Amino acid sequence: MKLYTYFASSGAYRVRIALALKGLKADMEFVNLTKGEQQSSAYAAINPQRLVPSFIDDGNVLTQSLAIIEYLEEKYPAPPLLPLTPVERARARAIAHAMASDIGPLNNLKIRKYIKTTLRIDEREWIQHWTQDGLTGVEAMLAKSPETGRFCHGAFPTLADCVLVPQLYHARRFGCNLSAFPTLTRIEATCNELPAFQQAHPANQPDATEQANGAQGRAGNSRISPRKS
Repeated sequence: MKLYTYFASSGAYRVRIALALKGLKADMEFVNLTKGEQQSSAYAAINPQRLVPSFIDDGNVLTQSLAIIEYLEEKYPAPPLLPLTPVERARARAIAHAMASDIGPLNNLKIRKYIKTTLRIDEREWIQHWTQDGLTGVEAMLAKSPETGRFCHGAFPTLADCVLVPQLYHARRFGCNLSAFPTLTRIEATCNELPAFQQAHPANQPDATEQANGAQGRAGNSRISPRKS
């Protein structure tokens, strides 16, 4: 197993959580997004979208964080990251997509660069507006639902929690006020008590330390090689 990751990427963070919850080990290949290493031809041969995460298992290349997590759920079903019944699984997926599909893409690095350099819009104001708007809906989804428990759905972490924690981490990075989301922050605190979430946290990734120290680190175009068939 190999995961192409960047410590601050919400998508990569989701997959790191899922791997840790399932007790799976993957070799980490670090792609420094701020240096543009995802734009290299070598990485494009792995992921034509030039995004992280990318995941390789048994020679198969997978992209898109939720698709990767669903793959892990199907191939490595224990412990489960989706509830038992179809309607419960649909709820967990809906919560996850409300953040990963509706909030996350508006805050991606390439979007932020475009609005900052081309549209001349304040990056933090943009992120704060759309994050607050999106999380308001997610808070309402969870706050009054009897299916919300210690976690987004019930007593055990699911796909939804794998998305929630990175989304709130990203929100704090850009100064979002989360006081209006007591249900979300309560669940986040519960998640972050678990070793799997701690292990996956951006601050605990080697490339975070290397970037903070100003070192080139393990990521780089020289380390990104096209997949061998």
